[in-house]
Amino acid sequence: MKKMKWLAAALVLVLCMTGLAGCSSGSSNTLTLYTWEGMFPDEVLSGFEEATGLKVNYVNFDSGETMLSKLQAAKGGDYDLAIVDDYIIETAVNEGLAQKLDTSKLSNYGNINSIYQGQFYDPNDDYTVPYGAGVMTLIYDPSAVDIDIKGYSDLWDESLRDKVGVIANPRVINGMALKVLGESYNTEDTEVIERAGGLLIDLAPNIRLIKDDNIQVDLLSGEISVGVMYTNQVALAKLENPDLEIVFPQEGIGFGIMAGFIPSNAPNADAAYQFLDYILDAEVAARCFEWLCYYCTTEAAEPYIDESVKGFVTLPEGFNVNMEMIQNVGTDIEEIHTRIWDEFRAACGQ
Repeated sequence: MKKMKWLAAALVLVLCMTGLAGCSSGSSNTLTLYTWEGMFPDEVLSGFEEATGLKVNYVNFDSGETMLSKLQAAKGGDYDLAIVDDYIIETAVNEGLAQKLDTSKLSNYGNINSIYQGQFYDPNDDYTVPYGAGVMTLIYDPSAVDIDIKGYSDLWDESLRDKVGVIANPRVINGMALKVLGESYNTEDTEVIERAGGLLIDLAPNIRLIKDDNIQVDLLSGEISVGVMYTNQVALAKLENPDLEIVFPQEGIGFGIMAGFIPSNAPNADAAYQFLDYILDAEVAARCFEWLCYYCTTEAAEPYIDESVKGFVTLPEGFNVNMEMIQNVGTDIEEIHTRIWDEFRAACGQ
């Protein structure tokens, strides 16, 4: 990847001229960034620090739910910028844990791909800046299976006994069974959800493992032959082994967006604006998405993305057909999903 010292120097000048670089002696010199591990390449974090004089305090969480509970406990404080999944953001906004953006502080705001804006969790784009999107994708090793996989329903085939790996995301995997039934991820019909739970129990003999982190490694090693994975995991696997087959399930595609928001009582909101604007720069964003391997939400970055990964991080034309976003459902429905998930894992011996 390109070194960014020239970009850092230019940004220092621009940011100081606009009063955003922490050049005044009264501002804090730390950005507390709250997101998953591995969301940014080191060169981008160090480039930001060099450009602004700010120190990045990178705090990680293991799940969006963990992040939300800690932000609730902090009453919207402690963290300057949070990057998390769409449905978590919806809850944070509804609970008053996010502050409205002043987009006049984001000179690169126009670089965002509008496809990823105006979504259910922030319909008027009042609170968020998108940072990556993905789909729930099937990927398999054709040399290790006896069937041509076209969709989720194929995972129930008896020939795949003890060969399938799935991510550890209850709504995604429960939703997979709902899609096989021709239903919405977000249905609140309890009878339908229970039927989907029964389907998952039938799938259990084919499940070898359930895990979120680095499940692509298990496909590459031959531990599993088929996987239901996140976009970046599929990309990493395919880059390592081009013979793997990627399948966008014929039953429908689950689609999600990650985005950044500034908590309502962020200790250093100015630092958050600086970081958001920095990663919205076209060339910086290109480095981010080459690293992240999720769909690039910064349209201006696309010409700068290396051709070797571009096909994995940019949406194919017409791709939004038959896509659905997983959204929040009522507490009683969520409890059913949790029970079904627990029963499924137990049946799988996981």
